[in-house]
Amino acid sequence: MSDETPARKASLRHRLYHGETAIDFVGHRNIWFIVSAVVIVAGALSLLVQGLNYGIDFKGGTSWEVTAPGVSVAAARDALRPLGLSQAKIQTASGDRLLVSGDNQTPENQAKVTDKMAELGHTDPSQVSVNDVGPSWGKAVTKKARNALIAFFVLISAYISLRFEWKMAVAALAAVVHDILVTVGVYSISRFEVTPATVVAFLTILGYSLYDTIVVFDKVQENTKGVSASGRFTYSDTVNLSMNQVLMRSINTSIVAIMPIVSILVIGAGFLGATTLNDFGLALLVGLLTGAYSSIFVASPILAILKEREPRYASVRQRITAKGGSGLLTPAAAAALAGGGGAGGGAGGGAAPRPRQGAKKPAARTTGPATTEVDGAGDDDDLLVPARPTGPRSTAAGGGGGGANRPKPVARPGAPRPRKKGRKR
Repeated sequence: MSDETPARKASLRHRLYHGETAIDFVGHRNIWFIVSAVVIVAGALSLLVQGLNYGIDFKGGTSWEVTAPGVSVAAARDALRPLGLSQAKIQTASGDRLLVSGDNQTPENQAKVTDKMAELGHTDPSQVSVNDVGPSWGKAVTKKARNALIAFFVLISAYISLRFEWKMAVAALAAVVHDILVTVGVYSISRFEVTPATVVAFLTILGYSLYDTIVVFDKVQENTKGVSASGRFTYSDTVNLSMNQVLMRSINTSIVAIMPIVSILVIGAGFLGATTLNDFGLALLVGLLTGAYSSIFVASPILAILKEREPRYASVRQRITAKGGSGLLTPAAAAALAGGGGAGGGAGGGAAPRPRQGAKKPAARTTGPATTEVDGAGDDDDLLVPARPTGPRSTAAGGGGGGANRPKPVARPGAPRPRKKGRKR
């Protein structure tokens, strides 16, 4: 009882750092798939209803920016409504920057809007920043983003197929598609603006997601050649063990990656007014969270489903299920199992077996009598003991080779004492 109480009271952090977790990721895959499906369906409905909030770099248009302390969004909209910008996107940044973006304007109307923006900021029209993007530029940016995404999929598929196997490539790409759908859905629901910076961040987070997935798959491949090779564990058990082994690494990597992104959003965009970092930071934050989730809860269960259909792993599962199941291994237990000679129970790495109770101590091995094994298994760790003599047993030590069973000679009276060998006269 005293040994179980500390384990029950141990915190999750303690168990993670000491390899004492045995979370059944594959067994609860339906829960993870339902959560992902709910988010993806919600995003798809939002895309059908309102679409994405594209920036002017994709759809074309004109934007103005000026320093206008104390001017609210409502006041700016009232001032620009007579110029046909009642539906324009108007926002403030850092309390004194006024940003307005709308459809492409004629040169005359664009000049009037610039003068009105200068009037709101009590400054000269030359101090108003104007950015005019045509529709053709937006189409070119969209095409380049699509081509970059296709090239990304092709290269990653080829690499994972050559490095691991095609089933791992399918699972990894399924996780990437999951990340794309979730991120696009979040942008549609939240109405975050999609800009070229968003696309750059988007490709960055896909690479991060695959990095985490490849780390997991590498551990799965290692355990498949080690613990799983004994035939005592199913492929799902191997995936669960691998996930528990790299879980703390994935959490630490995600936290370290997310901390600077939060700093960009809070300090850079919030306090320093670097609004251009907003789009990049938001995409990275959403993508990092989604990528960390998919590598653990999407890619690994899909891989287990694909591999369990192979005949060899299906037969292992049937045999283990017939025996009542194998159970989950913690990383600490797997390390102890590997250190104790592997799953086979001492095939070359364990300690030598002890003699059975009541058995006589084996004599030292010499070149005289032949030897035999204690357990007869033929392993490297069997004890070698002298073969039992065929003649009568004797309590005396034998003299020469083959004389172990001869009786001790009795000296006759008056006979000379035999000389000891090797003694000089």
